[in-house]
Amino acid sequence: MTSATNDLAEAARSSRTSAVSTTLIDADVHHAYRSQEELLPYLPEPWKTQVARGRGLGTGHGYATPIGVNREDAKPPQGGPPGSDPRFLAEHHLNRYHIDKAVLNPAGILSVGCSPDADFAAAVCSAYNDWIINSEWLESSNDRYYAAMLVATQDPEKAAREIERVGDHPRIASVLFTSASSTPYGQRRFWPLYAAAQKAGIPIAIHPGAEGAGISGPPTAVGWPSNYLEWHTNLSQGYMAHTVSLVCEGVFQQFPRLMFVLTEGGIAWMPHLMWRLDKNFKALRQLAPWLTEMPSAIIRNHIRLTTQPIEEPENPKHLLQILDMLGSDRMLLYSSDYPHWDFDDPFAALRHLPEDMRQRIYRENALETFTRLSSNAKTP
Repeated sequence: MTSATNDLAEAARSSRTSAVSTTLIDADVHHAYRSQEELLPYLPEPWKTQVARGRGLGTGHGYATPIGVNREDAKPPQGGPPGSDPRFLAEHHLNRYHIDKAVLNPAGILSVGCSPDADFAAAVCSAYNDWIINSEWLESSNDRYYAAMLVATQDPEKAAREIERVGDHPRIASVLFTSASSTPYGQRRFWPLYAAAQKAGIPIAIHPGAEGAGISGPPTAVGWPSNYLEWHTNLSQGYMAHTVSLVCEGVFQQFPRLMFVLTEGGIAWMPHLMWRLDKNFKALRQLAPWLTEMPSAIIRNHIRLTTQPIEEPENPKHLLQILDMLGSDRMLLYSSDYPHWDFDDPFAALRHLPEDMRQRIYRENALETFTRLSSNAKTP
């Protein structure tokens, strides 16, 4: 791990040149269907009729943003919502930033994982998975897009069967579900889902945006905030709880090949959590006797973070210190969050990092995590 005393000025000067000389992997691109009616052919009854009559696919979280979610310039010229045209997305985003591969994560539909109707949620996830597999996004002639398959955690057994059904598709990169939950994700009722993902050889990814929706718990540890600014700032609280639960409940001892990607949850909170968990484990290891190594080591081996939204302190040295504190240059994956308003330009967001670290974050860490991408990835 490169020390924070590296020459930041030189790193900044070389960032754009070195980024252009390689190809990137984007771990979080939000695509969209043009209308939820596109899923109707894949929905069984009675859900098909209900959605056709106006039933929404998600539950929403109730916190409105006055500036919207998507960038205005991301709207396809031929019409449709941002992220709905694979050709325009390639031109507007992938080509501009030398992105070789992108992992597609659905956005608005994620909150179906908080629906009180577990059967409806499972049916919607299956319909989405069939739609994306049969869509132009994953056409054989276009090998730049890979997709996260979607599952709902209300019924982990059904989620496991869904992974068994479509998880071996060569263009499915990960299993995705919402980070919003009524219980921490290390608990054993979720283990069938993890067993299926490990067997399929793909990582689990969670993504925020539905906190406070449906049957999930309150969006903060002390209840309900007043507005979107508070809600959005507090999203990393759930990631902290899930991380502690995954480690302490022994998920990675039970499933030693499983990788867990914490998408769009920030990074600066992780060092303090690892320190605190290590400290407490030394005194309370009787409560987790199945752990054979320190919690921080388990986290470094099995949990990955995405760069967007990376913290950007006024003094760039402080960010490098945070990365040093992680104790690994393999935990971060570049993500843009395109087409959302807080999108990260890879050349700007990581410009202060040393070149060798940038290259791992831009590409190598993602290929090691999303192993389906490796077989067709271009050589820089």
